[in-house]
Amino acid sequence: MKARRNFLFNWGKQILKVGLIAVLLIPLSIGLSGAWWDDGGGSGFSSSASGRKSQLAQGNAITDPKALLRYALPIDSDEIRKVQANLEDISNHLRGKRWSPVNQDLKAAATVLTLRKDKLLGAVPENRKAQGEALVARIESGIEELQVVAEAKDKEQVRSQRQELLEVVGELEQLMVTGFPFEVPAEYANLPQLKGRATVEVTTNKGKLTIVADGYSAPVNAGNFVDLVKRGFYDGLEFLPSQDYVLQVGDPPGKEEGFIDPKTKEYRAIPLEVLIRGDQEPIYGTTLEDAGLYLAPLALPFSAYGTVALARPGFDPNGGSSQIFFFLFDTELTPPGFNLLDGRYSVLGYVVEGKEVLEQLGVGDKVISAKVVAGGENLT
Repeated sequence: MKARRNFLFNWGKQILKVGLIAVLLIPLSIGLSGAWWDDGGGSGFSSSASGRKSQLAQGNAITDPKALLRYALPIDSDEIRKVQANLEDISNHLRGKRWSPVNQDLKAAATVLTLRKDKLLGAVPENRKAQGEALVARIESGIEELQVVAEAKDKEQVRSQRQELLEVVGELEQLMVTGFPFEVPAEYANLPQLKGRATVEVTTNKGKLTIVADGYSAPVNAGNFVDLVKRGFYDGLEFLPSQDYVLQVGDPPGKEEGFIDPKTKEYRAIPLEVLIRGDQEPIYGTTLEDAGLYLAPLALPFSAYGTVALARPGFDPNGGSSQIFFFLFDTELTPPGFNLLDGRYSVLGYVVEGKEVLEQLGVGDKVISAKVVAGGENLT
């Protein structure tokens, strides 16, 4: 077996040794988790210089990959974030069938659209204004429809319509994005970069996975992945032996342990790239632990099943190349709010469709093909 084949797990095995520590620290992490959601004014809303704004009930980690991607968009609109947060929050109340808070969330979202619609639309560029107005109208009517089914206490219908409405909110937020929020450091300028997002469809022998790669938060790691997909690098590769909580793929046949660039004839090494929520740009080349930034909230955390990240040698933060891994969420090893993988590996996106397929995949299964189905033009 190649030396790097299990390089992700040299460190991962240590998780079992510190599991008890993680459990003991959960109360501390939950107490801190609310700090980055609240601006101190009682609104439960946090503003950031970069426009990556967030809101969530204190103590709750976001486990929905689509929600994480919505929150990671580099936009600057308190209004749409409040509407989104109220709609996201409904799922927490549905689990306990708490209908009064559900109705309160819907009323709060409707109030924003009624009283601050002009300011909300002000965040949409002029050349996209007509599209923005149409989407806002759809959101308004969608909230009205949700209020009706919520009054009827139809749990499944509320859940379904809420998800559809959040998709529309996501479309509106995408319209608000203007340009790329930062420049990648010059030392990595020779590497592929994803200046936006791309959707990748992975066909396996068990079915299809849909991955959204997020270049806004990890342009180098997401760019490397999308570039390799476009080259057909992953086609035919088998999933590797791994720990129960991850599934790894990307080891090419032969003696090589990563991608050899045909132009340079050299191993393409990809740096660790981690964006702290609220920062202007990612931190490169060092783990957050080594940087002394423990428990820093991330734009792309390991809190969702199907998180996609770059594997790397245990002691080389810049040694990753082509091997990626899918995080198979384990609440005992990585409880929300204190995730032992955050800041140690570069998250490049999430599986947004095909969770049931990912649950079936294991050693011996393989990628039949991977292709970019949207956003390929964002790769530079």
